[in-house]
Amino acid sequence: MLRGKKAHDWDLATNAVPEEVTDIFRNAQPGAKVFPTGIKHGTVTVLYRNISMEITTYRTETGYADGRRPDNVLYAASIEDDLSRRDFTMNAIALRLPQGEKIDPYGGEADLTKRIIRCVGNPRERFAEDGLRPLRAVRFAAQLSYEVEEETLAAIPLVLETCAKVSAERVKDELEKIVTSEKPSRAFLLMERTGLLQLFLPELAACRGIDQKGFHRFDVLEHTLLACDYAASRQYPQEVRIAALLHDTGKVSTRRLGENGVWTFYQHEARSEKIARNILGRLRFPNVIVDSVCHLVKEHMFHYTDEWSDAAVRRFIIRVGRDNLEKVYQLRMADAYATAAREPGTDFLLSLIRRVEKILAESSAFTLKDLAVNGNDLLAIGIKSGKTLGIILNELLETVLDDPAQNNREDLLRIAINLRDKLCD
Repeated sequence: MLRGKKAHDWDLATNAVPEEVTDIFRNAQPGAKVFPTGIKHGTVTVLYRNISMEITTYRTETGYADGRRPDNVLYAASIEDDLSRRDFTMNAIALRLPQGEKIDPYGGEADLTKRIIRCVGNPRERFAEDGLRPLRAVRFAAQLSYEVEEETLAAIPLVLETCAKVSAERVKDELEKIVTSEKPSRAFLLMERTGLLQLFLPELAACRGIDQKGFHRFDVLEHTLLACDYAASRQYPQEVRIAALLHDTGKVSTRRLGENGVWTFYQHEARSEKIARNILGRLRFPNVIVDSVCHLVKEHMFHYTDEWSDAAVRRFIIRVGRDNLEKVYQLRMADAYATAAREPGTDFLLSLIRRVEKILAESSAFTLKDLAVNGNDLLAIGIKSGKTLGIILNELLETVLDDPAQNNREDLLRIAINLRDKLCD
């Protein structure tokens, strides 16, 4: 509300204990449903009039052995006591109902006005309580375009041991929010400065200082952050943004100095794909996201020219996959932009896109299912099932990719018989 934005959820704090909250809604408000979602920490969730609200008893906390959750929760006497355990001043503001009086003991509204992220009280103590808070700080910086107050930022390198205790799933959640922000590089540069990048994404941190002169204006880390920012600015899908961030991580291990004094990075896309799969698996990303991102990373290095034959374009479509074409184009655009921080020309990729659209419109065969014959047809002419059958089907597909006109039953069966005879010799 203070930022002029519409609130999408409401968290309430009260001096009523969970049992009292439950009684209030179940007995006095017909239709209300109460769920003990965090009863250990004094929280219940109430579903009332189609609104979901978390209601928590005023509390203080002590002991954080796991670096994430309090060992002990004690009910507090006042909202001021409750606000003292919050992470940042902007999150330590309350509105007393029904009068609407603001409770702001730590100057959160002033920090919002100044666009500052500041810890409540001693930053090192706040971060030591919960190792996720440093990641939240840099994530808010990216999401809100705020600055992290210097004392707060300086405390992060002192609590990396606590940050290391945070579960992979929670780290993943924060990284997803970072890449979907308007400018992800704000967070990643702060992570680099504080040691969080080396802790959670060491493969990305290793890209700093990997020079690319001769091909790129920037080192690999700067290049990938620019690509990620570009993807975010164009509101590309999450997989494209993550792929932009990780697409060149393989350059660290594949860099070689050529005889002409220019660095080369042969096959870095294959190495980057393996690194991306390891990172995303470690952070417990869903398999569907892992596979999508890694496929984009693996295919991002195509070099199209107008000399490509139609058969080459058809093979490109098959290799990339129809459903992935748009995302591969987007990643290539982001990669091109990040070469020198300049917008690619308006005709960049246009020729390829038009040729792909034309070939797709011609309904050419792109998979074995598109062939005018199938396995049963080949069995009927005496081709045995098994390895030979598979080889012949794939050869027929290659034939059709080179010449779509041959995708008819008569021609394909004739070719199949010739292949059968050669393979049996």
